[in-house]
Amino acid sequence: MSAETSDLTKVDSAISGLSSSPPTEKKGHRRASSSAAGVYNVNDLEKEGKELQIAKETQKLNWKLNTSPATLDDKEALKKFLTTPPVKKIDLHFPLGLEVTARNLKGVTIKDALDAIHKQFKKKADDELELPVLAGFEWDKEESWTRLIVHQKKEGAPSSSGGKKKDKKKETYDE
Repeated sequence: MSAETSDLTKVDSAISGLSSSPPTEKKGHRRASSSAAGVYNVNDLEKEGKELQIAKETQKLNWKLNTSPATLDDKEALKKFLTTPPVKKIDLHFPLGLEVTARNLKGVTIKDALDAIHKQFKKKADDELELPVLAGFEWDKEESWTRLIVHQKKEGAPSSSGGKKKDKKKETYDE
């Protein structure tokens, strides 16, 4: 019976030794390698006082919040970083209080931001959204360094020249 208990204590000590040390080493190593060089944490930028510039392409997209970003014609704009310098994550704040977070360890792109927004609005119908089109983003360092304000508008710019011709006809009838 004494041999049986000594075996048990050996097994117990072996299990406790294995379970505590290796996993912590792996986690620490994995996290260090997952972020890309030149991509910052937005909190670090605030401490250093580095200012963010937002990509101007976001203002020209005329993207409806409830449609997939994949439907946009300008595929090259989606690949560009949302901010300069690139950040790992950024909060996107809507005027009515909704806040979504765009994340990408290699740097948040315009597509990452649109995906985060789309996830919130994809189940909404067009008539449910008061301002369904993205007008652009604004960074107000006085309000919050780590957050971009999302601007919306009623409708996008006319995509076809046919809409412009109709407007001209209406003007001639009015005169």
